[in-house]
Amino acid sequence: MSDEEDDYMSDTFLSKIQDVKPGVSMVRRVKETMKRELKHKEANINNRQKTFKEKERESREAALKNSISNDNKGFALLQKMGYKAGQGLGKEGAGRVDPIPLNIKTDRGGFGIEELRKRKAQEELEQYRQKVRAKQQNEAKSLEDFRSRVRTEREERKIDGDLRRSQRACEQLDNQKGINVPREDWYWPKAEIDDDEEEDYEEKGQEEDEIVELTIFDKLQILTSYLRGVHFYCIWCGTTYNDEEDLCGNCPGDTAADHE
Repeated sequence: MSDEEDDYMSDTFLSKIQDVKPGVSMVRRVKETMKRELKHKEANINNRQKTFKEKERESREAALKNSISNDNKGFALLQKMGYKAGQGLGKEGAGRVDPIPLNIKTDRGGFGIEELRKRKAQEELEQYRQKVRAKQQNEAKSLEDFRSRVRTEREERKIDGDLRRSQRACEQLDNQKGINVPREDWYWPKAEIDDDEEEDYEEKGQEEDEIVELTIFDKLQILTSYLRGVHFYCIWCGTTYNDEEDLCGNCPGDTAADHE
């Protein structure tokens, strides 16, 4: 073996090898430091001088854990009156067995402040519940109003469609009988007119509206009565009957609901 090559078993060769666990020593040192700090904190807690309040609390808790001894004057008076340890107070022994629990007041609030806080919290809770109920009622009312509005709009569109069908049927049936002028302008569908005639028609319509204003439902009822009385025709049946007796005997009624 030449001098230039190092022996792989020598210290020179081994010192060149990198540590396969470079963080192990660091973790060990950190753990040891944490243990020392924890022991130091525990020693400080044990050696710390307790405050007056802490000593008072420990003394009170220790005294409350122990029952009243015979040396207590009040307990001695009770025994003279016939009281026995573990027996309830009262003539029949049905009263309190354990002493009244001690409730130390630590805040600066006056007497009755806890009841006031409870009452105030209850009032706030009740107000919150009322707000929630009012909100739910408003949402339900809004939803019902929306449904009612949608239902009304749907019914109006249906009535408007029935009115247009009735107007077309009225014009056709009137023409078959030789009637060239409708009894009312709105009995027939609006014909296509030029601008001048449209202005005259609008002015005339406005004058008529000032006299009486009919809704589409009123117009449908009037026109339905006209078709049934003059032409014996029902738009929902789509049939022209022979006479009034035939109409009354075979037609369910004079409304769309009767034909559903």
